[in-house]
Amino acid sequence: MKHSWLLAAGLLLAAFPAHGEDPALAGALRSPARSPAFVARDAMRHPAAELAFFGLKPTQTVVELLPGGGYWTEFLAPYLHDYGHYYVVSSGKSSEGVAAFQAKLAADPAWYGKITQTLLSDADIAPPHSVDLVLSFRSLHDWLRDGTADQVLAKIHRALKPGGVFGIEDHRGQRQDPQDPKAADGYVRQDYAIALIEKAGFKLVASSEMDANPRDTAHWPKGVWTLPPVLALGARDRAYYQSIGEADNFVLRFRKVGN
Repeated sequence: MKHSWLLAAGLLLAAFPAHGEDPALAGALRSPARSPAFVARDAMRHPAAELAFFGLKPTQTVVELLPGGGYWTEFLAPYLHDYGHYYVVSSGKSSEGVAAFQAKLAADPAWYGKITQTLLSDADIAPPHSVDLVLSFRSLHDWLRDGTADQVLAKIHRALKPGGVFGIEDHRGQRQDPQDPKAADGYVRQDYAIALIEKAGFKLVASSEMDANPRDTAHWPKGVWTLPPVLALGARDRAYYQSIGEADNFVLRFRKVGN
């Protein structure tokens, strides 16, 4: 039976769960069907710890914004498949990356077929007041660049149930630097992000340093894309930028205030 490995892994992990570990998520993360390039990033991205920090549960209705190549989708889809509801919100823009992501979903309808897809340009990213958890991974700087941050945050607020959670991760700019309102270098000051999101009707509940990287100065020739995984300078000083690692990232959990 296709994907029977995950059921077996889940049963095994349920029998011998690590302290605080979600067996179903652990099974999805250990799937041999995951992209090797994505698996290699787990040590820097801490997916299990981050999703636990956001309060993810398998029965929730969850929205993921701008999934990129599908790093999170590869394990959120099987995790939420049986008991939850999973929305993936795409930009709607045509690109090779979007086409590759759609091809990934189409190639495995058994696993990805229950995903509900919407567009960021839609009036609602999910039915109003229906969502337990909205997730945004390294996308806030894109909304700032496009001048759509206020509109996107309003849609997130409308989609969430009262008291619902908005979990966000993005590249952290240096506090002493003025914030570029367009975030052209891909960095967003943490205090700037908090103020922007709280203005949209949210309250900061907690922050985590799990994705911190003190080696990242946030001052690079091609912005955050100088660093892995993009390595925008190509072969130039590649070993050095690889030694820096992925960007310093804030991880913030907000609660929706009001209806």
